[in-house]
Amino acid sequence: MLGTMVLVLMGCGTAVSLGCTSNDPVMAATVVGTALAFGLAVVAMAYTIGGTSGCHINPAITLGCLLTGRISGKDAAMYMIFQVIGAVIGSAILFALTSTSGTDVVGTGANTCQPGVSVIGGLLAEIIFTAIFVFVVLGTTHETKGAGKFAGLAIGLALVLVHLACIRYTGTSVNPARSIGPALFQGGVALSQLWIFIVGPFIGAAIAAGMWKMIEEK
Repeated sequence: MLGTMVLVLMGCGTAVSLGCTSNDPVMAATVVGTALAFGLAVVAMAYTIGGTSGCHINPAITLGCLLTGRISGKDAAMYMIFQVIGAVIGSAILFALTSTSGTDVVGTGANTCQPGVSVIGGLLAEIIFTAIFVFVVLGTTHETKGAGKFAGLAIGLALVLVHLACIRYTGTSVNPARSIGPALFQGGVALSQLWIFIVGPFIGAAIAAGMWKMIEEK
């Protein structure tokens, strides 16, 4: 819960503060800044709570771990519930800050399909990039084949890369909790398209689990 709260507050908070938009070439620096914020938040939390919970902070990662036998169904359900609670708390803090700051900073960094991107395009982007991200997580955290103490760094950098590639399409979710929290406060299109950012990442996570199982058996 705490880890997901930090991820949403820092990642979405940076996107809102920088006015991140993927549609204006002049704003490319804000895209890079937002990508780094999400990646750094994961790195920070991985080395803070990783030894306690594994630092999933993402229901898609938890699903990938469930499908590869690394976590029980009961624990996976509890992880997902508290990830969403953490995302809601992070979004509530961000909403309170943006609505009372007296500045022109608005929003909660909610995900939507970007202008010119169809619902199918957005769904495919979330499936593809979540599959890549969860695949990295499963590989780097494997007990014998993983990256050991460098796993947190590898995962954070992978999230930076995924954001840089995917922001143009959906603002990058690859994390249902990260999308649920902001959408609840922003409403509108973010809420009506929320299903994309739940279904897409879960399908992507299942694909990643299948890919990793094939490699793990070698």
